Amino acid sequence: MKKNKLAFLVLASTFVLSACGNSEAGKSSGSKESTNSESSSMVVSTFGLSEDIVKSDIMDPFAKDNDVSITLDLGNSADRYTKFATNPSSSIDVMELSQNNATEGNTKGLFLTVTEKEVPNIANLTDSAKEVYESGAGIPIAVNSIGIIYDKAAVGHEISSWDDLWSSDLKGKIAIPDISVTAGPLFMYVASDHAGTDISKDKGKGAFSALKKLKPNIVKTYSKSSDLANMFQSGEISVAVVADFGVGMIQKSKADTTYVVPESGTYANFNTINIPKDTKNKELALGFVNYRISEKSQKTKAISLGEGPTSSKVELTDEEASNLTYGDIADRAKAVDFNLINDNMTDWVDQWNNLMNN
Repeated sequence: MKKNKLAFLVLASTFVLSACGNSEAGKSSGSKESTNSESSSMVVSTFGLSEDIVKSDIMDPFAKDNDVSITLDLGNSADRYTKFATNPSSSIDVMELSQNNATEGNTKGLFLTVTEKEVPNIANLTDSAKEVYESGAGIPIAVNSIGIIYDKAAVGHEISSWDDLWSSDLKGKIAIPDISVTAGPLFMYVASDHAGTDISKDKGKGAFSALKKLKPNIVKTYSKSSDLANMFQSGEISVAVVADFGVGMIQKSKADTTYVVPESGTYANFNTINIPKDTKNKELALGFVNYRISEKSQKTKAISLGEGPTSSKVELTDEEASNLTYGDIADRAKAVDFNLINDNMTDWVDQWNNLMNN
């Protein structure tokens, strides 16, 4: 047998936050016997964040167990998806994408339909993750949601609800995600709720009405969660709407900030894994997918990468689950319709730019 090959070639490295059967039994978690690989190498397209941890905690164990060399294609979800969509016959064997990009790709028929028979660990997905899988948006590997992070000393009072963001005493103090990033459409749902409208029926009309009222409080819209750390540290903002994966970075920069997920609930985004139709390594890719949603792999990355797990088998301590979409927070995290979002995005971007830039 060949010696294990753990070589990693980074094709594109863009460090952008955009910014997700029993797995330990038998050979269903991606052992060499179960993958029956056509090749001793594969290409995994994934997020560029925390590259070293991704290699050591996710890629290395699979590569070692399967005597396979893994090449990484790194970058944010939108850029990688756009590049792939223009060339579906590329060498990529599996793609990890944000839910909106995965939804679009599956709608266009770019990915294989994967069944529980082929990937037994699908049976262990959480109920909400199963809903995403059944909707045709790929197989969820991580879940995140949005909340409010704020500097209590600067604000002068507690913030506990989404409606608090519209308070006049927060004029010029808030940053919200741009409509073009993953958290942007999730906040559109929050704005629609504030307006008392159903976004699925009015296609965002109520949300934009609420955003117009919120505009005096908005000092900044952001496209990278990493920018928020500097804005809090400089005092440019006191409050921000943020996806939970960005909280740790902000609190390292500004330790006295408070993160809250309102009791009324939040909205979730799932990162999913997908297999291109033209993969030359289907069995190996299926084994990798099964491994990615295994209990062991899901718990490892929940702790080291701060990603909410999608396997119902994963159990985390309160400390391990801090700021993750897990437990009570996961229970009140509502799904969004990315088919609706994708269908209206062009119009929403135009409305957003007209509102925020004028």
